[in-house]
Amino acid sequence: MTITASQVADHLLKIKAIKLQPKNPFTWASGLKSPIYCDNRVLLSYPAIRKDIIQAFREKSSQFEPFDVVAGVATAGIAHGALLAEALDKPFIYVRSKAKAHGMQNLIEGYLPENSTVLVIEDLISTGKSSLAACKALLEDGAQIKAVLAIFSYGFDIAKEVFDAENIPTDTLSNYARLIEVAYSTNYINEEERNMLNAWNSNPKQWAEKYNQG
Repeated sequence: MTITASQVADHLLKIKAIKLQPKNPFTWASGLKSPIYCDNRVLLSYPAIRKDIIQAFREKSSQFEPFDVVAGVATAGIAHGALLAEALDKPFIYVRSKAKAHGMQNLIEGYLPENSTVLVIEDLISTGKSSLAACKALLEDGAQIKAVLAIFSYGFDIAKEVFDAENIPTDTLSNYARLIEVAYSTNYINEEERNMLNAWNSNPKQWAEKYNQG
């Protein structure tokens, strides 16, 4: 059974893994105002939806076969990566955001044979910087990156640019444009809110500045 990008978007909205509040925006850790908040770890609490997400990952991952190892990006990509590795009967590792300060001081946890081909699993692609940092750690350890797969992407140009610069293929189970379509068609948002959300996606910084001024 094929799990579509629209189905994934609908799941994310229904369980509030993604929240849309264009008239009462969130404040990101960077201080930037945003009309969207994404926490895909919520998916793990819903077994039926969790299965759909792993099925969607299985379908997407087939286009990058063969690969030897599945790698999760800490922290939110770890659980999804481990579930996919189990479904595919593949070895699993994960990549920390920074090396441990004690013990073996590992950046990569698990056994990674030299010259392994690796599929990297992420929960969310924003600017792509954290995912790219994980890829570089794997490359420095002798791996070859087949692709980065994520549950969701904001569709920012900067993310495409950083991955293209390193020749790393990427794909996602759903994306911002599809999410807005689903939200509008299901009356989660109205036309005014849809326009606000599209304006934010085109230029988040400018949108936040206008919001603060307004």
